Amino acid sequence: MHPHLFRDDSDEFHANPPTHQQANLAPLALILADIIANRRLTPHFQPIVDLAAGKIIGYEALIRGPSDTPLHSPGLLFQTAMQVHRLVELEILCRDINIEFFSRLNLPGKLFLNISPKSLLEENFPKGFTRNALQRYGLEASRVVIELTENFPILDVTTIHHALQHYRDSGFQVALDDLGAAYAGLRLWTELKPDFVKFDKYFIQAINQDKHKKQLIQSLQDIAEHVGCQTIAEGIETIEEYYTVQSLGVCFGQGYYFSRPTPTPPLDIPQQICLHVACTSRDQGQDFKWRSETVANLIKTVPTIGSQTTLSEAGDLLEKVPELMAIPVVDEGFAGGMLHRHHAMNVLASRFGRDLHGRRPIREFIDRNCLRIETDIPIEQLSQIITNENYLHQGNHFIITEKNRYRGIGQVTDLLKRITELQIRNARYANPLTLLPGNVPIHESIERLVANATSFTACYVDLDHFKPFNDTYGYSRGDMVIRLVGRILQDCSHPQQDFVGHIGGDDFMVLFRSEDWQQRCRNILQRFADEVIEFYNEEHRQAQGIAGQDRQGQPVFYGICSLSIGATCFDGLQDCCSHHDIATLASEAKKQAKKIQGNSLFINRRRCWQLDTASTATDDGA
Repeated sequence: MHPHLFRDDSDEFHANPPTHQQANLAPLALILADIIANRRLTPHFQPIVDLAAGKIIGYEALIRGPSDTPLHSPGLLFQTAMQVHRLVELEILCRDINIEFFSRLNLPGKLFLNISPKSLLEENFPKGFTRNALQRYGLEASRVVIELTENFPILDVTTIHHALQHYRDSGFQVALDDLGAAYAGLRLWTELKPDFVKFDKYFIQAINQDKHKKQLIQSLQDIAEHVGCQTIAEGIETIEEYYTVQSLGVCFGQGYYFSRPTPTPPLDIPQQICLHVACTSRDQGQDFKWRSETVANLIKTVPTIGSQTTLSEAGDLLEKVPELMAIPVVDEGFAGGMLHRHHAMNVLASRFGRDLHGRRPIREFIDRNCLRIETDIPIEQLSQIITNENYLHQGNHFIITEKNRYRGIGQVTDLLKRITELQIRNARYANPLTLLPGNVPIHESIERLVANATSFTACYVDLDHFKPFNDTYGYSRGDMVIRLVGRILQDCSHPQQDFVGHIGGDDFMVLFRSEDWQQRCRNILQRFADEVIEFYNEEHRQAQGIAGQDRQGQPVFYGICSLSIGATCFDGLQDCCSHHDIATLASEAKKQAKKIQGNSLFINRRRCWQLDTASTATDDGA
């Protein structure tokens, strides 16, 4: 984040502002002097979360000026300090206050301290100040990360490198902030070799909908892994953004999705987000799976009250609306809790209840621990949260929010009803023989992958010589072989990253996101070859097939059943408009695979844009 320095319209930084600005600066300079003299700054801390484990690993320290002054905004605060030549004093004070409150709050993990390159280059910046402050407040240097903000051109990289090396020698780690936001970020990354690099929030916003952003972050992540640098995604605000950056391998994240910067930050991320992380750790393919719908479909609009409403006024509302079992308490768009009918009426109905408590504000009676759920959470996940023992006693209602702002309430009974309906729908579209998802979920899964610009490989799987086997041994044993194929496909696919569907008959579709998909296909072929032989009698095993006649009555020999797999790869940037294009290419590959004798894998190199043209691509058989 950019906490400190800003440019004017000329795209230059001015240590000495133009003369005509002096009059406007004078009152701000006086306010700044008072702020520095009286330490009138409030530290805010935003958690940085391990995206795989769902644990807070540290906090970025930010600063705010007094709320009753124009310098409350950090932008104007630091701009003013720079213009009146007090930037070093302000940064010293910020650093001291941030360290003091981080220690006083006993926050876990690491403290990320923003430091501007300008302060590193200042000769009058006191040497050893940060180390002395840590000793004063009882913190180890190993718990502090010096976060270099890229907020103006760094011309003297060598001096910056030496200054940061001094911090490293003292036990600190180094982070490069806002990679890609400005100036020579990649050059700094190469020359400074930071321990952490932060991806600018611009590249994280709506990354789940932007294939180019996704490709860029994937490339930067690959570089980070190669050079041994840990990555942090800034500005995560939605569950989709979280799922996407987590799936790309980004180590850590911060943003409003986890918590806003606040003077008293959480020690743990909210329980429902913990469950999201846990589910994603088990299921990297959450966006990939055939999902149903989100909590947004459960929203009910009901009357709300503010926290200053009296208990008597709330009681009047409950009497006027007898079907209202709970009232959300909302102030300026944020839900503070919920007033339950049974609790309010019990208090008011008690002896002298209305006289004793009727004028008291409702905030004294509300349930502040009621469940709050974001609109974009899948309802299956909400069901898991609701059935958690911590929420079983909280009644039938929960608050629904969107980016933490109140949207409405939901009812557990509505949730259970909808889940039942969806289970019936899912069963309707599942193949009755293998119980695997059928054509509708296959198409939906492909469309979702294409919409999210996800790289994947579509594999069309078909049985060879199945009809003569079925004719010889009967449909019952034929069904057993089909179920065997379904079971092997599931066993050899990644349970979270890959999708297995049953098109019908002896045709299957596997959508691989696993990087080792080719090895998985080989495992499928080998295992099928080893197990299918058990369905033949001894005579056919010895002969390695079945002797029969073709439609013209001519003798023909059918080998042991084998699998043909036709694979087509998509890198997430292909111009594939729909599942029809992908199905066409996968079907083409399957036809080529069937031309190869025995268990075979054929990889189609054609792309969607080539469907209407003659193929000139090179195809591989394996």
